[in-house]
Amino acid sequence: MSYDWLNALPKVELHLHLEGSLEPELMFELAQRNNIDLPFQTVDQVRKAYEFSKLQDFLDIYYQGANVLVVEQDFYDLVWAYLEKCHQQNVVHVEPFFDPQTHTDRGISFEVIINGITQALKDGELKWGISSELIMCFLRHDSEEAAFAVLAQAEPFLDQIVGVGLDSSERGHPPEKFSRVFAKARELGLLTVAHAGEEGPAEYIWTAINDLKVSRIDHGVRAIDDAKLMNHLVATKIPLTVCPLSNTKLCVFDDMSEHNILQMLEEGVCVTVNSDDPAYFGGYMTENFVALAQDLAMSKEQAKKLVRNSIEASFADAARKQKILALLD
Repeated sequence: MSYDWLNALPKVELHLHLEGSLEPELMFELAQRNNIDLPFQTVDQVRKAYEFSKLQDFLDIYYQGANVLVVEQDFYDLVWAYLEKCHQQNVVHVEPFFDPQTHTDRGISFEVIINGITQALKDGELKWGISSELIMCFLRHDSEEAAFAVLAQAEPFLDQIVGVGLDSSERGHPPEKFSRVFAKARELGLLTVAHAGEEGPAEYIWTAINDLKVSRIDHGVRAIDDAKLMNHLVATKIPLTVCPLSNTKLCVFDDMSEHNILQMLEEGVCVTVNSDDPAYFGGYMTENFVALAQDLAMSKEQAKKLVRNSIEASFADAARKQKILALLD
């Protein structure tokens, strides 16, 4: 069966880690350019290392790979490669995450990181019309103090950042650990999102909503364990940025046929489809949609509803949302 119609569908991506779009070929190219030794000899070895049994396995190699990003051009090339993929797959609006602490901890300046990223995003809009909003994430395995420090570093660049998020290992790092940092971010006029309910429990979703005052929950698939929470999500329309291929790659679900995204969609939750860390999890936006069509028999109506949810859940302005909705219709 042909799934070309899924590639042609105008899509919006709300949950993408730029560092997680670093393909092995670019990783090697940048390592060579910056004289950095990698623990791998070939692209094939890297791909073999991308077999994960849990989130921490993935994070270990993810942070290792990020070491090749050193100068502004590296960050530009990373984002540009992602946008090229978006253009091929008709992704028309993106709201990517970046993890400054992954780089500032290695002595890379905040300015170098954000200048490389934002220049590529601007060029992507000029060349392909892909609009974007940028979200800065705090690493939850790090301290509250470290999050406050990176927020201070970001202050001169707030005109280039729409919001803050919370990512990295969920276990043992509940959202409330960052309540004060998120309060400060909101004071600065930033929107908030947070990873919750992926490997952590449904309770973390409640905390992200009540303590961090998030506009969206990233992942959120464990919401299904709490009927009261499901009712709340339906009533408030708080979106979940779900990442199907990521969830199966990291064994949140053993098989795509077990995934609950369409069940939640049918129950009225504002679920969306995203690729998370596509270089590591075997697929960008189209591949995620195709997986749902193949393994969950997703209909065209459901696919369009998922895209419509993404458009409405995005931080794009009203005029941009209308333009994308018109493309969809």
